Parts: sequence; structure tokens; C-alpha cells
Amino acid sequence: MSTGDRDSGAQQRQGDEHEEVFWAQLRATTRARIGLGRAGDALPTARVLEFRVAHAAARDAVHTPLDVPALSERLAALGLGEPVHVRSRARDRAEYLRRPDLGREPEHLDRLPTPAIADRTPVSGTGPHAGRAGAGSGPAGTRPGGHGVPAFEPADIGVVLADGLSARALAEHGPAMLSALIDELAPHYSFAPPVIATQARVALGDHIAAASGVTTVLVLIGERPGLSVADSLGIYLTHLPRPGRTDAERNCVSNIHPPDGLGYRSAAQVVAGLVAGARRLGRSGVALKDTSRSPALDEGTGDAATPAELG
Repeated sequence: MSTGDRDSGAQQRQGDEHEEVFWAQLRATTRARIGLGRAGDALPTARVLEFRVAHAAARDAVHTPLDVPALSERLAALGLGEPVHVRSRARDRAEYLRRPDLGREPEHLDRLPTPAIADRTPVSGTGPHAGRAGAGSGPAGTRPGGHGVPAFEPADIGVVLADGLSARALAEHGPAMLSALIDELAPHYSFAPPVIATQARVALGDHIAAASGVTTVLVLIGERPGLSVADSLGIYLTHLPRPGRTDAERNCVSNIHPPDGLGYRSAAQVVAGLVAGARRLGRSGVALKDTSRSPALDEGTGDAATPAELG
């Protein structure tokens, strides 16, 4: 091998090393699949195997069922009351994936407490939020019929924890996300006991909320997994919920999966601003804008910046 060939080979290796350092630094800033390289006309074997692992994780996230008893136990410890389990009309996962419409409708709602008799009294216990259920509720009365059973105004906030397309996301992030929401919202609004929904789409929350009589519903739902993230949680806010609401009448806070995605506290702060804005405006959706992370939008208005402004 000539000296020129050796120098050319050394330069090529040095160039490859510089290129790999460049892509490694870029990959550190994103979970997107970039700079995969090549081996001849194909991807390197390691990248192909990584793709297969990511694809398997996404499929598992979609098809693995939610452990409802385990989630119920963790939610009950937050002190909002015993969770209620509601199923959609989709009989199993296969039907849920084939028939999105069935995931938007409840099988039945007979286990939900009705607004007239729902127990909004502070919950006893040792959970971190014990005693916060019903904070801010109106004075107790009596159940229609005069049986002396306490009756309360419907709660301000209803929370539905739905498996959606990633039960893994709900199991991993749902309880902690709800805890952060309680920290932000409970000093100002009353909460209904949480509801766990399985084989659920976002619109199922409208049926649950209407039956419970809550003013605003927050649907915490597992988002569609991708090849980069299989455990992302989303929160859909609907003010004055009722069956038939469209997606244009909701607000969404998505990509919640710390440490790589949005954190619980940041998401809760955005939701708190949206809830306050929805109550001022009287509706949610496209007319309600989140400016909590864009303070510059409020400069020059003469008013103090608020977490959510009306569009």
C-alpha cells in the first residue's frame, strides 16, 4: 500500500469520526431517529435492531391492558375519594382499534355518583391530598326526598384517567400528573372523585362529566405511541362538557413524559391557566389560548400577564 493510500485512509477515518461526533451531539438533543448511518446500501445492524425494539415497545403500549386495581389503589391514596371504573362500548382491544366510535360512548354509567348525592365531604386518610375533595363546594343540604343524606353542588373539576392508545403512559404518569393538578387547582376548585376509563377515547369523558355534573372535565389519556416515545400522556380540557362536543371545543396539553417530555408541574400550571380562562370565557377550545410560556405576548398591554388569555 502506497503512502498516498495510507494517508487517504487515515483522512477518511478521521472524517468518519468527526461526522459521528457531530451526529452524536445532535442526537443528544432529540429522541428523533436521525444520523443513523449506513452499511453499504442498508442501515447498520445496530440501528435496525433499535428500530425493531422501538416498534415492539409501541405495539406493546397499544395492546397491553391497564392494571385497573393497581391504578385505583394509587389514585385512592391521593385523597379525592374511591375511583370509579367505567368501560366504553368497545368489548375488547381489537374492537377498540377497529371502531373508534365505540370508544367514545360508555357501556353504562350506573356506578357514577349523581350530583345530588355525590359525597363531596373531605376525605379522611393519610394521602398527600387527603381532605381536598370538595374544597370550595357549596353548603350541604339534604337529599331530595328528605332522608337526611348530604347533598352538594356538583364539583368544579372532574378527572377521567383513560387508557387511550397507551395504558403504559397512564400507569406511569397518571397518578403523579393528577397529584400535580391537585396541587395547582384544589386551593381554588372542588374535585369530583376520579374516574378510570378503559377502552376509552377522549370524548368518553363528555358522557362521564355530564352524568357527574362537573363544570370542567380533564381527560388524562395515553397518547398514540411512536417510535421515539411509547409512554406519552395528554390532558384534554373541556369546559361545560356534554355528549356531542367536538375537538374544536377542547384544549390539549400533550407530550407529558418527564424527564424527556413536559414535566408534571409545568403541565399542571398550563392546565390551571386554561381552567381559569375557560371559566372567564364560558367555553374552551379554539377561542381559548395558552400564553403561560409566552410572556412576550402580554407586553405592552398594560395588564399583568396571566397563565391563559382569551383568543
